[in-house]
Amino acid sequence: MSIAIVGLVGGAWFGPDALEEVCAADVLIGAARHHEALADQLDSVDRRAVGEAVELFGPLDQIIDLIAERDGRGERVVVLASGDPGFFGIARLLIGRFGAAGSASAAGVAEADSGVRSFPAPSSVALAAARAGVTWDDAAVVSCHGRPLEHAVPHIVAAPKVAVLVSAANDPSRLGRALIDAGAAHRHAFVCSRLGEPEESVTRTDLAGLAAGSFNPLSVVILTSSPSRGGDGDDDDDGAGATLAWGRPIGDYRHRASLITKPEVRAVALSKLELFAGATLWDVGAASGSVAIEAARMAPGLRAFAIERDAELCDDIRANARRVAVTVVEGTAPEAFVGLADPDRVFVGGGGIEVLDAALARLARGGVAAATFAVLETALAAQERLGNMVQLNVNRAVPIGENGRLRLEADNPVFVVWGTP
Repeated sequence: MSIAIVGLVGGAWFGPDALEEVCAADVLIGAARHHEALADQLDSVDRRAVGEAVELFGPLDQIIDLIAERDGRGERVVVLASGDPGFFGIARLLIGRFGAAGSASAAGVAEADSGVRSFPAPSSVALAAARAGVTWDDAAVVSCHGRPLEHAVPHIVAAPKVAVLVSAANDPSRLGRALIDAGAAHRHAFVCSRLGEPEESVTRTDLAGLAAGSFNPLSVVILTSSPSRGGDGDDDDDGAGATLAWGRPIGDYRHRASLITKPEVRAVALSKLELFAGATLWDVGAASGSVAIEAARMAPGLRAFAIERDAELCDDIRANARRVAVTVVEGTAPEAFVGLADPDRVFVGGGGIEVLDAALARLARGGVAAATFAVLETALAAQERLGNMVQLNVNRAVPIGENGRLRLEADNPVFVVWGTP
C-alpha cells in the first residue's frame, strides 16, 4: 500500500518529504484549486509531477473506492488536502479505511511502510489565529462541516474563545444569526477567508456584523469574548467556558416550586460522577437542569442530555443553559431514552428505581451512575445496584429578625447513591 496525504497552503507543501511524495505520485487526487496552485509551485522549483491529476468528485465513498482501486494496481496515490489533513480533515476517513502507516520498533523507528502517511501543512485554525493576532492554545475548535448548525451552536456559545470551521451550508453569516438567537456573548469576530491564497482576506467585526455580512464560505471564524484581541482581558467573565465551581446557588437558576437539586447535594453528586472531557452524560428528571449544566461547565466537550417530562421545566432548562452545551430532551423516561447516545455517566434526580434500572441498562461498560432519593427504601434498592450511599443533612443559616442574628434551618435529608453497576 502506498497512499499519502499532502497538506497544502496556497499550493505550497511543507518539507522535502512532502515534495518527494508529490513528485513520485502516479495519481494525484485533489480539488481543482489544489491542482492549479500545486502546478505553479512545481514550476517554481523546476519539478513537475508526472502523475495523473484527478479532481475530487461526488461522494467521498466514491473517492475512497477509487483510491483503493488505484492502490490495488500498485500505483502510488497522493491525496492533496488543505492544511493539516489530520485536523478535521480527510486523514480520519482514509486511516479508518486503510489504516495508519507504520509501526514502531523497540528502538522507536517506524518499520512498516503501509497504510496512510500524512505530510501536514499548518492547519487553517493556526493560520487564522495568526492572521487575527490571537493565540489559540486556549481556544475551542468546532466544525460545522457535515453537521446541523444547531448541534454546533451550544459548544460555540459555551466557549469564551473558539475557532469555527464553516462551510457552504453553514456560512459565516448564518453562523452569526444562529449565535445571536442563542444569546452568545462573544464581542469580537474575525472572518479569515481563503487562507494562504492570493484572495486571502481577514475581516474584523462583531456578531451583528457577522450576521449581516457576506463572506466566502472557505473561511475560519474566530470568536472572542474579551475586549482584547487575544481574549485574555480582565473582564472576560461572561459565565461561559470550563470552571471548577459547582454547587452553585439556587438563585443562579430559573426553577419552579423548588424543583432543583440543592447546591450541597448537587456538589456531592457531581463529585461522585468522575466526569471527563468527551463523555456522554444523562441528567434524568433534570428539573432546572442544574446538574447537566454544571457538569458541562466542568468537563469541556462533555455531551450533556437533560431529560425532563414537564414542558415548562424544559423551558427553564433552556433558559438556564443558554451559554452551555446541554441538549434538552422533553419526554418521560425511559421512553425518552430511545435514540440517545449511550451514556458514560448517569445522574437520576427523579423517576424512582424503575427509571434508574432503565438508565443502567444503557450505561456504558465501566460507566458511573449517581442518584438522589428522599425515601430510604428506594435509596437502599439503588444502593444494592451501585454499592455506595450517604445521607446528607444540610442545616442552612437564615437570619432572625433585623439584628443580624442567625439560626440554622434544616433542609430535608437526601440520600446520594453512586457507583458502577
